[in-house]
Amino acid sequence: MPFVSLGLTPSLCNPLAKLGYTTPTPVQLKSIPIVLTGKDLLARAQTGTGKTAAFGLPMIQRLQIVGGAPAGTRKPRALVLVPTRELALQVHKSLTTYGVPANMRVTAIFGGVSIVPQKRDLQRGVDIIVATPGRLLDHMEQRTVDLSGIEILTLDEADRMLDMGFLPPLRRILKVLPRERQTLLFSATISQDVVRLSADFTRDPQRVDVSEGQIMAQTVTHRVHPVSDQRKGDLLTHILQQKPTGQALVFCKTKHGSNRVGQYLERAGVKAAVIHGNKSQGARTKALSDFKAGHVSVLVATDIAARGLDIPQLPLVVNFDLPLVAEDYIHRAGRTGRAGVAGRAVSLVSPDDRGLMQSIQRLLPTPVEHVVIEGFPVTASSHEALPEAGRRHQGGRNNRGSSGPRSGARQGSGGPGRRPAARSGRFGARP
Repeated sequence: MPFVSLGLTPSLCNPLAKLGYTTPTPVQLKSIPIVLTGKDLLARAQTGTGKTAAFGLPMIQRLQIVGGAPAGTRKPRALVLVPTRELALQVHKSLTTYGVPANMRVTAIFGGVSIVPQKRDLQRGVDIIVATPGRLLDHMEQRTVDLSGIEILTLDEADRMLDMGFLPPLRRILKVLPRERQTLLFSATISQDVVRLSADFTRDPQRVDVSEGQIMAQTVTHRVHPVSDQRKGDLLTHILQQKPTGQALVFCKTKHGSNRVGQYLERAGVKAAVIHGNKSQGARTKALSDFKAGHVSVLVATDIAARGLDIPQLPLVVNFDLPLVAEDYIHRAGRTGRAGVAGRAVSLVSPDDRGLMQSIQRLLPTPVEHVVIEGFPVTASSHEALPEAGRRHQGGRNNRGSSGPRSGARQGSGGPGRRPAARSGRFGARP
């Protein structure tokens, strides 16, 4: 079914072929006709399913300005709120591309960069604002943005915004928006908190759920490797050096841990870049650009920094640390297996991770494959880190469990839980 059959004008559909969009994805197929009617929408779809086009294309059509307006006279008519800087950049890029036939002006507003160019863009006049809540509030307080003309509000990745504590800023923003508007809410998961948010922000929304009971793309395979905390660094390097691996996104739970993993991989001869909240926006942008360009093969990130990353055909996601919230596993694994391309999600699970892994397993439709890697001793407790699943050894021989702690301390004392001697060259050692 072509995009034009959904009610989109041919002028908006023409650029899509150049982007490789030939057939609407399920979320686009169901959402675009609803958005075009002007009704509110609550949509559930996992990452990588084409959500930006699902709300962006019909939004632009509804806002379409024939010939445009004189510079400086345009008042923002659409607002897209996103949780992170990276997602703001990604959505801005997509909407700018979609909006060319309609002469749409799109600007991105987010923190970590100078506010001056953003003020300049707003003064010149824009049609669509893509913003993170915090920086938008800065503009509101400085009276450099006028939201009185907003006709369409979109909340993208609403569940993540709630997880990050953005509900109070969202309510402050909502108070200044016109009551007569269309509101679109997209979320990978529909928790009770998201339902309550929808009740406050929308009016009798139409509901779209393309997950069909599955909150994870079926193109992603899931695997767990049991390992002690002390050997995680060694096992991560082993996995990344297997052929063919291609590029990989590695998740850590803390900023400090991300730095240590990145340094460890560099010492092991793996080209890696690190992004997290303490990095400047310039450093984060460069790291992502180097990764996309293939200058580095591994990107190490925290959940917040990696949210919304647009990395086409990423083959591998590795959970060095399991997320503390089970739903975050869905967001992490959703970075791979996008647009129908196969992907792998691998987790390094220690005995202490048993409870977290059980919570994650409950979100997935099938048991996660449980594979012991030869040379990485596991104890009985780590072997039981998962509920019943396919368990096997990789490497052809039985695991040498008896060498456990002593072997781990000697070979992998650089794990996240222990500081090795500087001469070891292992995880956490000096350069």
